[in-house]
Amino acid sequence: MSGDRRGGKRRGVRRRRVAAAFAVNGLLVAAATFAAFPLLWMLAVSLMAPGEASAYPPPLLPAHATLANYRELFAAAGMGRYLANSVLLAVAATALSLVFNVMAGYAFAKLRFAGRDRIFKLMAAALVIPGQVAMVPLFLLLKNLGLVNSYGGVIVPALASIFGIFLVRQYALSIPDDLLEAARIDGASEWKIFGAIVVPLLRPIIVTLAVFTLLGTWNDFMWPLIVLSDQELYTLPVALASLAREHVQDNELMMAGAVVTTLPVLLVFLALQRYYVEGLTLGSVKG
Repeated sequence: MSGDRRGGKRRGVRRRRVAAAFAVNGLLVAAATFAAFPLLWMLAVSLMAPGEASAYPPPLLPAHATLANYRELFAAAGMGRYLANSVLLAVAATALSLVFNVMAGYAFAKLRFAGRDRIFKLMAAALVIPGQVAMVPLFLLLKNLGLVNSYGGVIVPALASIFGIFLVRQYALSIPDDLLEAARIDGASEWKIFGAIVVPLLRPIIVTLAVFTLLGTWNDFMWPLIVLSDQELYTLPVALASLAREHVQDNELMMAGAVVTTLPVLLVFLALQRYYVEGLTLGSVKG
């Protein structure tokens, strides 16, 4: 009799666990659907015929899918040029910023030099200053350097960021000092230690920082709008805003432009999300 009661309790516990898992997964699916719906509808509208999305109520799917909006986007609006500009700037800014941020973050974590801790605290305090505050002095500095209306004017401000240095530094603190000292005793130079030991250990946070920088540079609208005056140098977000002024009623064309702007970084993020999450969870909280 007692065995039947224990078996009944176990079955009850299993049913409750199954019900709880079902409820949690159902909520997650509902949240994911809610979050993905705007992106899916954006894609659907981009495949609609001109004027179809303006109907009331707006359709969820195109009556007859067409790529005419994408053809017009690249043939008439010159979106291919702006796409190439965005790819060039995002890749260059990401690659160069990784070099500077990783070296600086490692130096603040593991190398000893005068004023290291004071300098880092001063930099960390500057994180609370809004980036918009520095736009005017930064623009004047780039103007004096002759970098306004050039790719350099977009790339140079992204070369090193306080947040990037902070992120790498926090992760690099987890590297054992004994490992670095052993390499020095074996005669390895600081550059050899950095390249052969430190960089492989920092791979998760490097990927995380790369995703942050790539997304930030790709999606940046305000700074390229300020520093670039030549339309041939426009990035996708700036070109899309300019296109919106000329085709304010053409929802389908604008959605096609939004898809072209969103899809590349979305694919990059999905491909690297495992390293991105690992970098955030393992190293960014170490201090």
